Amino acid sequence: MSDTIDYSAEGVEQLPLKHYTEKAYLDYSMYVIMDRALPNIGDGLKPVQRRIIYAMSELGLKASAKHKKSARTVGDVIGKFHPHGDSAAYEAMVLMAQPFSYRYPLVDGQGNWGSQDDPKSFAAMRYTESKLAKFAEALLSELGQGTADWLPNFDGSLEEPAVLPARLPHVLLNGTTGIAVGMATDIPPHNLREVVAACVHLLEQPKATLDELMEYVQGPDYPTEAEIITPRSDIQALYEAGRGSIKMRAVYVKEQSDIVITALPHQVSGSKVLEQIAQQMNAKKLPMVADLRDESDHENPTRLVIVPRSNRVDVQAVMTHLFASTDLEKNYRVNMNMIGMDDKPKVKGLQVILKEWLSFRTATTRRRLQYRLEIINKRLHRLEGLLIAFLNIDEVIHIIRTEDEPKKELMARFGLTELQAEYVLDTKLRQLARLEEVKIRTEQEELAQERERLETILGSERRLKTLIKKELLEAVEEFGDARRSPIVEREESRAFSETELLSTEPLTVIMSEKGWIRAAKGHDIDPKALSYKSGDNFSFVVKGRSNQPVVILDSTGRAYTVAAHTLPSARGQGEPLTGRINAPSGAHFVGAMMGENKQHFLLATDAGYGFVAAWGELQSKNRAGKTAVTLPKGGQVMPPVQVFDVNEELLVAVSNEGRMLVFAVRDLPIMARGKGNKIMNIPGARVIERVEYLVALQVMGLGDTLVMHAGRRHLKLKLSDLEHYRGERGRRGNKLPRGFQKVDRVELIRKGG
Repeated sequence: MSDTIDYSAEGVEQLPLKHYTEKAYLDYSMYVIMDRALPNIGDGLKPVQRRIIYAMSELGLKASAKHKKSARTVGDVIGKFHPHGDSAAYEAMVLMAQPFSYRYPLVDGQGNWGSQDDPKSFAAMRYTESKLAKFAEALLSELGQGTADWLPNFDGSLEEPAVLPARLPHVLLNGTTGIAVGMATDIPPHNLREVVAACVHLLEQPKATLDELMEYVQGPDYPTEAEIITPRSDIQALYEAGRGSIKMRAVYVKEQSDIVITALPHQVSGSKVLEQIAQQMNAKKLPMVADLRDESDHENPTRLVIVPRSNRVDVQAVMTHLFASTDLEKNYRVNMNMIGMDDKPKVKGLQVILKEWLSFRTATTRRRLQYRLEIINKRLHRLEGLLIAFLNIDEVIHIIRTEDEPKKELMARFGLTELQAEYVLDTKLRQLARLEEVKIRTEQEELAQERERLETILGSERRLKTLIKKELLEAVEEFGDARRSPIVEREESRAFSETELLSTEPLTVIMSEKGWIRAAKGHDIDPKALSYKSGDNFSFVVKGRSNQPVVILDSTGRAYTVAAHTLPSARGQGEPLTGRINAPSGAHFVGAMMGENKQHFLLATDAGYGFVAAWGELQSKNRAGKTAVTLPKGGQVMPPVQVFDVNEELLVAVSNEGRMLVFAVRDLPIMARGKGNKIMNIPGARVIERVEYLVALQVMGLGDTLVMHAGRRHLKLKLSDLEHYRGERGRRGNKLPRGFQKVDRVELIRKGG
């Protein structure tokens, strides 16, 4: 199809479909942006909101009037100004009446206007009643004073204001949200006192920086007492760019052992929060919470009670998790997109918004003063003619009675203008007779003084600014209130990990010689009494808690991490550990470790080398584990030994040659991996040939007892009995008594154990 316009079909205009659809969509887009979704910087209202407020004022529904059915207002709005659905108009009206949605409500509602739990639960418009709230006066009070531009309504039968003459920067006070075509707006509400203080400062210091303005405007102020936890630097970046996000967090107090939530983030439903917490409880993701209650009522609109399972529950940790996993903490997008004074949509920063609004307010105030000045000049002009008529009342009456065209005669006789002559003729004789010269002259003087004052203000930018400042401060006194949403610094919320949510029951992990692993609840398990597969036997055991992983050491020096709570029950025979990890071929398992991240273990080889490692450093998420111990030639990995106090305990090393060396554990280095330092001096050749090597390592504390086993013999040694064997790390050690030249094993009995 050709791109040219063709009128050949009997005068019918024909357009290419491409051009028609482009123009239609562009027209629609501009309509939605300009006349539906975005607020105007002047009064901070979208068209539907402006029309609702104007229609209510035309119906006489001011703050001092009685409430009337909302259906009357909606009918006027859609019938006269806003030809859209009644439900859309009513919902916009409801939003302006909800104190939990609007920081400064514009509509005073009577009846069911929804609740914070369910804002959409409002009654139909035939049931509710409404009138304008007192705050709406800040938008309407100057409307009839020549301050607004008037536009024809949709059918041209009436006029409506293009923008209301707002006395306050309402665009920031109540904020708004809206979705247009290709753009959206999300302006948060602010505190009136803070915003006006910033405006006053900007009037006095037009070059004020954003930092200076933020000394007054701390941040958004929502109609809830929940905390704003966004850092100041982020708020400053938001105000600079006009885009960003604000994070709010619920407020809670501790009452005895209960957690009581007293304030929720903006537009968050308490029942939904309780539902989210209950879902986690049912999924066993909150084992530390026993019960939930909603004790909200008229006096306490938000009172959600969380009952911990015991007094030992860390309340702060629970709330940190709930902040991260429920709506108790919520992010709000900020996109300060609005229609500016140039009638173009744009995202604006705080400085730009305040400067542009002050220019709007200055223009509005100037128009108001000019309008009043014109009225005064007209009145003075009429009074001047009236005074002439009063002073010549008899002649005026005679002219009116006798002349065919008294207006022309009066103008000719007394030098009156047409306006003055008409005013004299329109004045009733009865009123004219009562008029006194003193009254006329008094009114003239008063009006002349007012005219002089207005002309002085209009002729001076400084006086005009002073007047605007005075009127702003008066509005603060009338409508201002304290901040509701405190701005505080809080730590980042974090949800519980899987292991943190586990119960912390005592757990015993048992390993068989052939590498089959299982776990039993409790620490009083006799592992040797358990059932093993044919040809298999008990190898070693480690005790810990169910929420701790177990680190297993193999004969090649690699360490593997397995979640203990996922291990099969000890009621069965377990499962092969090789199904969970990738161990080298031919490797076997020599020991295991469980504990806290800062707990220490002694890792060593029977070649006489070793080091102390923090348990947390040994963990790995890889199936292949990580290298922990480097093997010297001919050496073998020994079972790890737990160290309770690195600085106080002693290390006892025993060789197969019947030698024993005792020295302080702190003499060994703390390492994450490696060969370590020399524990006992064993010649390398003797290790390679397996002639001499370590057979036992123990870490001994004050009050512990060491038991040496050699065949059927055993020898008990206290700490005081070991002086003969004390020496420097890396020495050969001293010979044990006769009969203990071949030690089978060394057992440690803990104090009180």
